Amino acid sequence: MSDSTKQNTILAFYLGEQPDSQGRAIEDIWSWDYQKLESVHNYIQWLFPLREKSRFNSSAPTLNDEVIQAFRTSEELKNRLLRSFNVMLAFYGLECREGENAEIVIAKSAEYLSRKREWIQKFNHNYLRLTRIITSLTELGLKNYALALFKCLDELYNEDKKSIGLESYTYWKNAVNS
Repeated sequence: MSDSTKQNTILAFYLGEQPDSQGRAIEDIWSWDYQKLESVHNYIQWLFPLREKSRFNSSAPTLNDEVIQAFRTSEELKNRLLRSFNVMLAFYGLECREGENAEIVIAKSAEYLSRKREWIQKFNHNYLRLTRIITSLTELGLKNYALALFKCLDELYNEDKKSIGLESYTYWKNAVNS
């Protein structure tokens, strides 16, 4: 598959016109339960694509300027990206709210305490997923959501520094500042 085909693959996948390399539609992934979101490792690169090739999923496409521009200018693509974001927030026990002056706020949901046990632990792979999510949101024009997520993660880090670790926190901070 050529690079240009792979670029258009992201848009087709996000618009529900084409499945990912495993034959899964985006709507299928959105409907997965927490167990499946935790145990399957090759979907996050499709929901939150980056410019860099994934070291963990060689069949995942990468972003280019054309795809980034499409996300930044299409309300439909942004809304679908936010749907992916909300699926992952729920997985982490977090939720997106509107604060004062229409500010985006990411906060603990009612499920946080039960969900936290699943991912706030030393060297958890979900820390890498969160770095990817922050980077992808920033790249695709939703930096305000990336900043809100980082603000929430900053609070979680201050509550659980030993479990999260400075290295993961630094990756999050660098991702939001890029």
